[in-house]
Amino acid sequence: MDRFKVGAMIFCLALVALAFPAGAKADEWNKKTIVTFSAPVEIPGVGAQVLPAGTYIFKLLDSQSNRHIVQIFNERQDHLFSTILAIPNYRLRSTDKTVMTFRERATGQPEAIRAWFYPGNRWGQEFVYPKARAIELARRTNLPVLAMPTELASTLVEPVKSADEAPVIALKEAPIEAVKPTGEVVAMTEVVEPPPVQTAAVQSMEPDQSLPKTASPLPLLGLIGLLSLTGGAGLSVILKRLV
Repeated sequence: MDRFKVGAMIFCLALVALAFPAGAKADEWNKKTIVTFSAPVEIPGVGAQVLPAGTYIFKLLDSQSNRHIVQIFNERQDHLFSTILAIPNYRLRSTDKTVMTFRERATGQPEAIRAWFYPGNRWGQEFVYPKARAIELARRTNLPVLAMPTELASTLVEPVKSADEAPVIALKEAPIEAVKPTGEVVAMTEVVEPPPVQTAAVQSMEPDQSLPKTASPLPLLGLIGLLSLTGGAGLSVILKRLV
C-alpha cells in the first residue's frame, strides 16, 4: 500500500513539473556570439582600436533598461577589450547565422566593424564611434558614420561589469549623431535603417524581440494542477478499493 501512495505522489509531482517550461537560454538574452576574425579588425574605442586576428566573444551588457551596450571579450572571457555604445539597426530579412558588417578600408588598414546581427534577429547593433574617429572613417568611406563625444570613449578603458556603473550610465546618456566626411551632422536615418511602416504595427509579434518573453504560465499551471488533482483522486479511489 505504501508503494501505491509513493506512486501517486510521483505521478502528481511529474504532472506539476510539466507546468514549468525551461528558462530562456542565457545566450538568447545577452546574444553571446563567438566570432573568429581571419584578419585584424577595428572596433570603437580610444583612437583606432584594433583587434588582432583571432577568436572573440561579443555579447550585450546585462541590463534591463538598455539592450544596446555591447562588450567584446577574448575567447576565455577573462579580458574585456571594449564596452561599446550601439543603436538598433533594422534589416528586412533575418538569417540563421551571425552577420557582421564592415566599412570599406583603405589599402593596408584593417576593416572597421559597423554592425552585428544575432541569428534570427531583424534588429541588430549599429556601432557608434568616438566623433574624431567617426569623421576619419567617414572620409575613408565617403559615407556618414554614427558618432558620440570623443571624451566618453576614454572612460571605458577599464572593465565594467554592471549597467549601473558611472561610465555605462554616461554611455547610455551620450548624444549620438551621424557625421559626414566634412564633420557636418546629418540625419541618423542615413546610417541606420528604420523599420518599414507596414511592419511597425506587428513588431510585437516578431520572434526577435530584445527582451525575453514574459507571457504568464498561469493558465497552464491551472490546467496541470487540475490534472494533478484529478489523477490523485483517481488513484485514491483505486487504493481504497484495493484495501
